[in-house]
Amino acid sequence: MQNGLGRTLCRWLLVAACGSLGACGGVQRLPGLYPPKADSYNNCVPYARDVSGVALRGDAWTWWTAAAGRYPRGHRPQPGAVLVLARSSRLSRGHLAVVTKVIGPRDIVVTHANWGWDSASRGKVHTAMAVTDVTPGNDWTALRFWNYDAGVFGAVYPAYGFIYQPRHATR
Repeated sequence: MQNGLGRTLCRWLLVAACGSLGACGGVQRLPGLYPPKADSYNNCVPYARDVSGVALRGDAWTWWTAAAGRYPRGHRPQPGAVLVLARSSRLSRGHLAVVTKVIGPRDIVVTHANWGWDSASRGKVHTAMAVTDVTPGNDWTALRFWNYDAGVFGAVYPAYGFIYQPRHATR
């Protein structure tokens, strides 16, 4: 129980440090991670492609298979890697996010586009969003994203893993 309380406290401290959307002072601005384009994207795919340099196309959920043999893939986050969420009832085309900071073995910060459920959040770039791994084996295949409106981590989303940029590849 104490370990669970410690993890919860660490997450709250992470979120408190990040403050509001786009204001996480601890997020390193990686070269090329924030393209000099409009602050809005209608889709996570072109955003992830633009900021990560991973030149894949197609629905987000197809990127995992498409990367095989072209880009290194794995289950450990690292800055600049593309996080690939699986297709689900909530995400019919999957979703992509780019890791901007690794906080710990189960906590990262991402930037991504077109995440949300309403016109105020859809079609926008979201920077400094906390993500936590909730899998028993710490393999990053079940994740929760910070929900700023509710002030809690949201629903669990299935994920395939991370696609790494060739120059940053580790397994």
